Amino acid sequence: MMIIAVICGIVGIIGSIAPVLPGPPLSWLGVLFVYLWGGTNAKGDEMSLTILLVMLVLTVLVSILDYIVPVWFTKLSGGSRYAERGAMVGLLVGVFFIPPWGMILGSIIGAFMMEMYYGGKNSKDSFKASMGAFLGFLFGSGIKIAACCAMLYYIVVYMF
Repeated sequence: MMIIAVICGIVGIIGSIAPVLPGPPLSWLGVLFVYLWGGTNAKGDEMSLTILLVMLVLTVLVSILDYIVPVWFTKLSGGSRYAERGAMVGLLVGVFFIPPWGMILGSIIGAFMMEMYYGGKNSKDSFKASMGAFLGFLFGSGIKIAACCAMLYYIVVYMF
């Protein structure tokens, strides 16, 4: 069962970037498996309920921030919801074309095009909004990756 916990932790990190996988919840599931199966660290101490609950709170916070951060970055750069949606659509399309570069370019181009077409902005403002949407995605993904790495750390430490 510990192998499944490690797989959950690794897939959680991948899911922090891939939009189809719920990264932090998968990593927390790995922590839960270690807790339920009595994982111990090198000293022989079992994982505490406190660690499990702190990781749960971290998972919930990061999952909420994942929706707030891109919106905030897009608004800071003068963009609208069209830029946010365009970045997400471009990211999803870009997954199929030269990942991860397709994801990056797709989110920038998608936000730019949606902001110009639906938002009625000029190319300069649309580009600024697309950069804000993209930076929001990067920052949100970075937060999720950090949280999933922390959870994978506890999975590995309490596995042996």
